[in-house]
Amino acid sequence: MLAGEALPPSRINYGSKQGAVRWQSSMKQAPVLTAAPARALIDEQINIKGCFLPPHSPVTVCARMHCEDGDLWEAFAHYNTNAGGNVNLTSDISLGGSYLGCEPMGLFWGLQPAPGGRQGLRLRKKDVETPYRVHVSLMEGHVSPSGGQIPELAVVTTERWYMAPGVRRIEIRQNGVVGTLFLPPGPGPFPGVLDLWGMGGGLPEYRSALLASKGYACLCLSYIGHKDLPGPTNQLNVGDSYFRSSFQLLQNHDEVDAERIGIIGVSYGVYLSLRIATQCGVNLENLACPLMFVVGEDDRSNAVSEQADLIEEILKSVGKSQLFTRLSYRDAGHLIEPPYSPHTRASFWTIKPKKVICDWGGHPAAHAAAQEDSWKKMLDFLETNLRR
Repeated sequence: MLAGEALPPSRINYGSKQGAVRWQSSMKQAPVLTAAPARALIDEQINIKGCFLPPHSPVTVCARMHCEDGDLWEAFAHYNTNAGGNVNLTSDISLGGSYLGCEPMGLFWGLQPAPGGRQGLRLRKKDVETPYRVHVSLMEGHVSPSGGQIPELAVVTTERWYMAPGVRRIEIRQNGVVGTLFLPPGPGPFPGVLDLWGMGGGLPEYRSALLASKGYACLCLSYIGHKDLPGPTNQLNVGDSYFRSSFQLLQNHDEVDAERIGIIGVSYGVYLSLRIATQCGVNLENLACPLMFVVGEDDRSNAVSEQADLIEEILKSVGKSQLFTRLSYRDAGHLIEPPYSPHTRASFWTIKPKKVICDWGGHPAAHAAAQEDSWKKMLDFLETNLRR
């Protein structure tokens, strides 16, 4: 039960609503759990508070949500109320559960498949025009939510969006290019970003939708594993001309500033980004634009630290060290996603013809901190180089 009906993206005013639900109780004042704002972009921090509770008492706060495939994800943490009978996740310390210490967004980045569910899952939003709905509950005592039917003292539902009101989503099937273009609200031209994911394939749109929500015209590009690309889908069947065409398509769009375009890549998308930035060359001495390289030092699937060292050495040797910015995070893994995304230590890489699980590395709290810090610095990097 929400303190307000769910609204479609076009009618949402992020930050203007606070969800609060009160449950019947034998106490004089029923406990209250609030989340502010109850509706927000996925990278926005929310403040979760419980009040009208017994003073100096143990409580558990739990988050649950179903992904689009129907799997249940959950996280929980143990807190003690203060002298006033309040608990505030922004400032209070978790004593146990999915995370420890003061972690205002731990209930979100700490989400994991519920016990007994499918293993090897990775949480990735498929339909960016709908939110994740996260059910947050408050329970008496330090308990585990998987320990049976535990009464909820209070509940609130939060909505987490990748796509802000007014962002336009446009499917691209043009000159052989397969992608999705997201345009910010209002009149252009906007600075542009070409968004490249890894060899997992398909067309993940959520990062592009979020970047468009920050004011960038973002083209999410598919290059493998999509039905509209040349087959077979498990092979890379496009070459340099495909990526040149994609960049030019973004550059030539009426609502894109052709002189202000960046590229973002992850995993194999990093290699592709560098090829495009060097005019599809194989020698980094040709780089003529600023480069930010994000390193998860516990990456178990790629030698990213060594790659960063090599890039830095090459650019230094040709007098271009000023172009290189390195962000390095100890105990962060390979899959550095937008802030507050759940950490995935390992997940299925392929299902057919046989199941293969890939170890991505990283430790939950450190990885979560890396995601939050790198996202802020990446947005600053884009702001500095594409707007000023």
